[in-house]
Amino acid sequence: MAARKHLKAVPGANEPVGRVVVLSVSDAAESGDRLAELRAMRRVISRHIDSPETLARDLAALTRRQMEISREIEALKNESEGDAIGNAADSPDEKFDPSSI
Repeated sequence: MAARKHLKAVPGANEPVGRVVVLSVSDAAESGDRLAELRAMRRVISRHIDSPETLARDLAALTRRQMEISREIEALKNESEGDAIGNAADSPDEKFDPSSI
């Protein structure tokens, strides 16, 4: 039977990057911040994708999950920021002034 490959801690997981504090997946999950949790998971997965030690059979699943997480991050960002169409739909209509024609 093949030896199991154990996951290792991400080096520098809690070190600040510029002004942003980079959280580990468990710290982000405990914080309750879904966006931080997704970003932490994406960071871990991307490191495994880039690692030469990652087995070829695992790359498809890792890249698929990375793409799914990126879509979730984008959706959460758009939801919190809103988009131009949503903002326009929420704005009240002005009264019609026939003399403006």
